[in-house]
Amino acid sequence: MEEMPPAVSVTLGNHVDFTRMKLFTETASLLSEKNINGDIMIPETDADEIMSVGDEQQIEINTSVSVPIAVAIEGIDNGQIVAKVISLEAEHTLKASVVTIGEKNQTKVLRSVFELEYLPLWGSHSVCGKRPEMEDAVVAVPQFMQVPIKMFVADHVIDRVNPNLSDLTAHFFGVYDGHGGSQVANYCRDRLHFALEEELKITKQELIKGTINDSLQIGWEKAFTKCFQKVDDEVGGNVSRNIPEVSGDPSDITSEPVAPETVGSTAVVALICSSHIIIANCGDSRAVLYRGKEAMALSNDHKPNREDEYARIEAAGGKVIQWQGHRVFGVLAMSRSIGDRYLKPWIIPEPEVTFTARAREDECLILASDGLWDVMSNEEACEVARKRILIWHKKNGGNTLERVGPEAEDPAAQAAADYLAMLAIQKGSNDNISVIVVDLKAQRRFKTKSSS
Repeated sequence: MEEMPPAVSVTLGNHVDFTRMKLFTETASLLSEKNINGDIMIPETDADEIMSVGDEQQIEINTSVSVPIAVAIEGIDNGQIVAKVISLEAEHTLKASVVTIGEKNQTKVLRSVFELEYLPLWGSHSVCGKRPEMEDAVVAVPQFMQVPIKMFVADHVIDRVNPNLSDLTAHFFGVYDGHGGSQVANYCRDRLHFALEEELKITKQELIKGTINDSLQIGWEKAFTKCFQKVDDEVGGNVSRNIPEVSGDPSDITSEPVAPETVGSTAVVALICSSHIIIANCGDSRAVLYRGKEAMALSNDHKPNREDEYARIEAAGGKVIQWQGHRVFGVLAMSRSIGDRYLKPWIIPEPEVTFTARAREDECLILASDGLWDVMSNEEACEVARKRILIWHKKNGGNTLERVGPEAEDPAAQAAADYLAMLAIQKGSNDNISVIVVDLKAQRRFKTKSSS
């Protein structure tokens, strides 16, 4: 049995309210560090910005009672530290009160981030570049939908929170790189997140009924695979689809293909909530997470010369031919996509899915088409994005400007996306370039040089 550390508390700050509350838990080793008045002291790092909990103040709960809130470290479960939100003056327990940190397969235990009503800080840029036509498409859907907590933490949810009834707000982002035309990329931009919502609603009902017992990874793989396959079927005219954009009548349906059989698109999409990032990728667009000082690819490009993809294509009777790079039958320079009916069954729409717990060390997430990755490494892109975000904040006093609304882009993340696209052009990219940057630091505080 693992040793159970004592319960300790963190007093949250005056800039934190019930609708945007950050809960920070430290590793077990931090419990042995010196503390004052029983409060965990979060040490400043050597970085030029840190996450801040502000000055002490009580927090208004959604009743008229104001009570201090704390994070109690409860113990270690399957290699994870488990914590819960508690009230120091009453037995209020907040919705989604469990925080887990540290995956057992990681060499380093990380501090988690957990927010209620988390709002993403994001920016995007899409440019034709040196191509004659724009075939990329991007989409951002803040406050996309409420996703069951059980799809993020399975049976780890405790302390009066019903995992079948509690939800987290999830946000959707996607980059689609079309080829042969823009029709499929544009259709994915307009349709794919709705198809995912349909699948997740079905999953939610099955969770409530208790009819599924898949692991977290398998559950997300099934949801995204069904979603991508549905969109691929609609693109190919294999199933009927609504076409209200044509007549204005939502009841109008058609089984006509969206595009010619030689048109297709990649798809790299992210579902982000306060505690996790789920990436689904089909094609050679890419998602990269900057965690601490490490650039972590959360997707794996589907190239025909990738060993497993090459074997799959050959086993299905296809050929990978070297012609200005490895191509399926000498034509398509990727091995998976949505559309491209003329190359089925060798080209498939099945995505690969990664499920990643967020950590306090996370800096930013980049989704981009290969127009960026052809001329820039993961590390360079992440470092550039982080630097541009910091530069924007330093120029503007370290405070994010008021956004027009919850769906507006964040100016710092927007500056990073703009700069990445411009830099890719300067480095000689010959393709369309589409970039989404999501700033994963909810707040930044900058050290000022002391005058001597």
